[in-house]
Amino acid sequence: MYTLIRHLLLLPLLLLASACSIQEPPQTFDQARQALRDYVYYDRNDDGDFYCSCDWQWTTNTGGQVDLLSCAYEIRSQATRAQRIEWEHVVPASALGQNRQCWRNGGRDNCNRTDPVFNRMEANLHNLVPSVGEVNGDRSNYRFAEIVGEPSDYGACQFEVDTRQRLAEPDDAVKGQIARIYFYMHDYYQLPLSHQEQQLYVRWHQQFPVSEWELERDRRIARLMGHNNPYVSGEKQWLLTSQIAEDTAMIRGNRNSKIYHLPQGCPGYNQIGEANRVLFSSEQEAQQAGYRRAGNCR
Repeated sequence: MYTLIRHLLLLPLLLLASACSIQEPPQTFDQARQALRDYVYYDRNDDGDFYCSCDWQWTTNTGGQVDLLSCAYEIRSQATRAQRIEWEHVVPASALGQNRQCWRNGGRDNCNRTDPVFNRMEANLHNLVPSVGEVNGDRSNYRFAEIVGEPSDYGACQFEVDTRQRLAEPDDAVKGQIARIYFYMHDYYQLPLSHQEQQLYVRWHQQFPVSEWELERDRRIARLMGHNNPYVSGEKQWLLTSQIAEDTAMIRGNRNSKIYHLPQGCPGYNQIGEANRVLFSSEQEAQQAGYRRAGNCR
């Protein structure tokens, strides 16, 4: 009995030592989920998931069974997913892949098969959080926003979804963390971020400062990734980019129609849904990818 108790007491230290011994960041999403289970969230299942603060019991190497009563969660429609923990990409996988050739040629599955760079982006631990599966599915790749008048469909879980406009609003408790994850991912991978989104996330960052758990999470992940999120540690501050400079640098293509639109003179530029949007830095790049210019561009 004494030996068993001693091993249990030493478990957190052993996990920490194991984390420090890892030589490189996860290379795949499966490796990332295992690392999060073993080294980041191993002792956090009684502190609630990211969006709904629901506790869970670990049942597999990477996931768990949600305790719906712990957070007064009400199932909307997907009972199976509502009862399991999934790993949510705060910045959606589509945003990571949409400008990569592998995504244009077959989406996420093709990128997983053919693009090691995408796989490492998808496996970035700073961008992954535990979520009730139903909420993860309903959020999809919707853009975060502030939604007026849209009720929550998940009981006490304060998560709102506007399917018509493809928007989602999380609880205030995680808005600041979401902002800092977006800053990091878009900075680290040089991804485009609209001026409107930047303004929203700067406001959330200021309104909802870094918590003690966010700092500890960052430290745990840094041991695995080899670097922290500088927007959590305070080493960097996000600077708003010019709307004009941003717009003139981005040509938007429609993945379905294979037509691209210029930021000026093309009426369809702002009409492409985010899920179908592909960005190019020049017309030549768009044409080389098999896209043609919209006929109504002036």
